[in-house]
Formats: sequence, structure tokens, C-alpha cells
Amino acid sequence: MKRVVVTGGMGFIGRNLLTALGRRGDVDTRAFDVDDPPEALRAALVQVDTVFHLAGVNRPQDPAEFQVGNVDFTRRLCEYLHESGARPTVVFASSIQAELDNPYGASKAAAEGVLAAWSRSGGGPVAIFRLPNVFGKWGRPNYNSVVSTFCHNVAHGLPLRVDDPESSLKLIHVDDVVTAFLRTLDAPPLDVERRVVAPITETTVGELASRVRAFRVVQHAPDVPDLSDRFTRALFSTYLSYLRPADLAFDFDTHVDERGELAELLREIHAGQVFVSRTNPGITRGNHYHDIKVERFVVIEGEGVVRLRALGEDEVHEYRVSGAVPQAVIIPPGTAHSIQNVGQGVMVTLFWATEVFDPDRPDTYYEAVLPSGEQP
Repeated sequence: MKRVVVTGGMGFIGRNLLTALGRRGDVDTRAFDVDDPPEALRAALVQVDTVFHLAGVNRPQDPAEFQVGNVDFTRRLCEYLHESGARPTVVFASSIQAELDNPYGASKAAAEGVLAAWSRSGGGPVAIFRLPNVFGKWGRPNYNSVVSTFCHNVAHGLPLRVDDPESSLKLIHVDDVVTAFLRTLDAPPLDVERRVVAPITETTVGELASRVRAFRVVQHAPDVPDLSDRFTRALFSTYLSYLRPADLAFDFDTHVDERGELAELLREIHAGQVFVSRTNPGITRGNHYHDIKVERFVVIEGEGVVRLRALGEDEVHEYRVSGAVPQAVIIPPGTAHSIQNVGQGVMVTLFWATEVFDPDRPDTYYEAVLPSGEQP
């Protein structure tokens, strides 16, 4: 069992990393953030094996906070490690701005130097990741990334501010960052190493804004974006994670003639996987979540209840669904979900997933929607 400490555990990358660490059975993880007392961090660093150092200041009101939050805190972390005698692997979330001449980049470069000096004076190995603009579920709008801001604003009907449409962006999904971080547990650096994350997508602010705006047009329509490339799938998944609970369920058009009814759920050759299930009365399917995969559920025969709960939250949202009046329910990433047959007969449900099921990378993790011991 490896002892792992995560600084900045309440942040965007920290929350995604802690979720992934929680799925492993070989780590004892402790998370710390700005509100935790220094004594608690000092105590946790005794006999620690790996420190994921994610804590830092991104957009302060006073630029002097870059020095305090990024450099001074890193120096204090190294002092605590020196006092404890621990020589763990330190994984540092730096930034590509460390190569630029600005206060934020300079503070990240200085923090890299502090860690390198600690390592070379008897400390442990250090893996430095200079990250581009990271996006994905749980990012804070107007703070973590322009993707978070654009997705939040479009999903909530707010305007986008685009000062320079041609301004270039380098983007990476948070799952790829977490995957790269986790590799250090099994293949730690030998010294101070600069490691990279991939794949990085290069685009412009104007192109990003155009893509995100297009998602709103189709979010409640049978047409879905062309999801044939991985970046679009990740961006669409991120956008849907910002929808309000009231926007997750929607009605779709039903065409009626003498033959009966026809309801089209989706249209797109690269749209992933559509499948159907038959569920006996009283049975509940699901109780799991996905990191990037997004789904839609629609009951076409029988009666059911879809339950959704965002990870880390207590509130459960319920949607009563029935084949008599078909209604689709969106399952965002990072959301525990289940569907229960509450009718008297077999329930027939149509499912759509953005990715075809891959047994080598199923992206499906157990998580009960309802609190422990509570029955649906």
C-alpha cells in the first residue's frame, strides 16, 4: 500500500485525480487544500511515498500572491519533507507558461527550481509536468480555463467574450493529465525529469467558441456532433457536464400516422453506440459513473425512474420516465446514475453512449446513486 498525498485536492485537477486514486486498491490517499492547517500536512508527509503537488495560485487579485501561493508554499512543502526525512516522488503540476516572461509563469518556473534543489540536496525524485490549458468536468468557469468559461456560459445562455478570435490555444483533457500522473506511481522518475502529457490539441479561441456554441444547438435535438475525433468527444462531454439539472431531461418530436408513432433519438454516423435492454419489474440497472463517456436513456416501453447524483454531492435528481410519453435523460460525466423498473411489466430502454464499449478501457466505475442502506 503506497501512501499518497495530494496538495490542492479541492481544485479542478485535484478532484479528478482523487476520484481516479479512489478506484485503486493499492494507495492510501490524503488530500490537503488551502483551508487545512499546516500541521496536518506536515504529519501526513511522514513516510509518504508520492506527493502530487497541485496546489497553487492561478488568477489572484494581487500578483504578489503568485510568489506566496506558488513559490513560498512549494518551499514550505520541501521543508516539511526535509524535517520528516521522507524522500518521496514529487509530481508537480507546472505550466507551459513557465517558459514565458509573466508573473504566473515566473512563479511556476521558480517553484520548479525549488523542487529541483530539494531533490539534488538529498530529497526524492521529481516529475515536472508543464501543462497547457487543461479542460474537462468540474473545471471552474472564469478561473480554471477558457473551455470551462465557454461551456458554462453557453450551457446557461450567457454571452461569450472573444477579444482575439485568432489567439492560439493548446488544450489537453484532464483525464489525460490524470493518466500521466498515475503512471508515476508505477514508473517513478529517477531524478528530476520533465515529463509530457498527450495528446495536446491546438486550436484558436474563435474556433473553440464556434464549436461550443454549436453544442447548444444540438443538445436537445436528434442530431449530434460528429464525434469521430477524440477531441470533439472530450469537448462535447465537457460541455454537457455544465448543463443545469433542469436541462438534462428533454422531450423530442414524435411523428404519428396510421401506422403508429416514430421517435428519432439521434442522428450521426460517428455517434458512438446505441443499444436496448429489457429489464424485469423491480430491477435496477447502473449504479456507476463514467469519466468521459456521456449517455442518453429513453424508456420506450414500461415505466421507470432514472436517478442521477454528481460525485461528491448528496442531492439526487429523479426523472420519472415512461414509454407512454417518451422522454430522454442525459447522463453527464462524473455522475452516478441508475434506472429502475417501477412498472408491472418488462421495461424496454434505449441507450446511447458517445463511445463504443471497449473491454480494455470500459470507463465504467461502480458508485451507488443512493446513500448506503437507502432503498430505491
